[in-house]
Amino acid sequence: MKTYAVGGCVRDQLLGVPVTDRDWVVVGATPGEMIAAGFRAVGKDFPVFLHPQTSEEYALARTERKTARGYHGFVFHAAPDVTLEEDLARRDLTINAMALDEAGRLIDPFGGRADLEAKVLRHVGPAFAEDPVRILRVARFAARLPEFRIAEETTRLMRSMAEAGEVDALVPERIWQELARGLMEARPSRMFEALRGAGALVRLLPEVDCLWGVPQRADYHPEVDTGVHMMLVLDAAARIGARLPARWAALLHDLGKGTTPKDEWPRHLGHEERSVELARAVNERLRVPNDCRDASIVAAREHGHIHRALELDAAALLRLLERCDALRRPALLEQVLDACEADARGRTGHEDEPYPQRGRILDALDAARAVDAGAIAARVGPDGSRIAQAVHAARAAAIAAAFR
Repeated sequence: MKTYAVGGCVRDQLLGVPVTDRDWVVVGATPGEMIAAGFRAVGKDFPVFLHPQTSEEYALARTERKTARGYHGFVFHAAPDVTLEEDLARRDLTINAMALDEAGRLIDPFGGRADLEAKVLRHVGPAFAEDPVRILRVARFAARLPEFRIAEETTRLMRSMAEAGEVDALVPERIWQELARGLMEARPSRMFEALRGAGALVRLLPEVDCLWGVPQRADYHPEVDTGVHMMLVLDAAARIGARLPARWAALLHDLGKGTTPKDEWPRHLGHEERSVELARAVNERLRVPNDCRDASIVAAREHGHIHRALELDAAALLRLLERCDALRRPALLEQVLDACEADARGRTGHEDEPYPQRGRILDALDAARAVDAGAIAARVGPDGSRIAQAVHAARAAAIAAAFR
């Protein structure tokens, strides 16, 4: 029985990136021997065990055979006679198909180290084509390692998989999982550019794919192309350290521009309402978590008003806060403001501009929340509509006072 560190921990160690967790492969062992050594079995589809002291995952070396479309259609074989090289051969990229033995020696049968040095993302072998999730994983690694390029033969293979309909077999939860991880990488735009280059984005997110080639007014958007703008917005969201709900909102906030009739270009009147409907459909299709869903809907509907916050008077600011549900859910407003700031900075030549709209809206929120609604209710009496009117008027007055 031999144990090897494999995959991402080996890659990150060679890259000089801090290794936060390790995955292990065990060659020459049976499940019974692992349990006898104190390991705890946790794998459902194939034998995976938790180390009795470290709780790190140890998987028996295995091979796999494709039996149906999609990523569920596999039969796994784990036995003492499966070699380390056979196990590594089933992995996605060469940079993830390396191992370290117990003495720290590198085992690299597929040239992963050379591809690390050349900054290339290359698939290991033909087995790559059997799992459509790998298209998303390669795109995600393009976002994580923005200085790396995807090998041309890998892009061709990804494109042939998309054309064969393999992507269509992916379940929503797995698509969302990979998209969410890619959105949180250093350059999220590269994930979507890689998916688009492979012909997969049009199948996964056609509402986003159709934004390329749609022009916007150059006086507002020097980059002109709506798809290009969307990628700039995503990277701006990453630069300001936005959380996932804000990054998802940044991706979906302008979907309605993809449905503007061509004879109206480059103007996009009413795109906010269309963006809301499209965002709702995407969120439902991918079963997006509630915090991301809500941020994307509010940002799609309100981003134009938020951008004009410096022009709004106290009454309009209060109405904006109420539409954003900010008095009850200030955390939601923060996510929406991050998406809007990224939208403002995701324009050629405007990357480092301040976004004073955030401060004005948050100051208005602070003023409105300082109003004692309970005291007003006690003074006005039991009439709910009168209480609501009085509280609203007090909040508007408080906001107006804050900006005198």
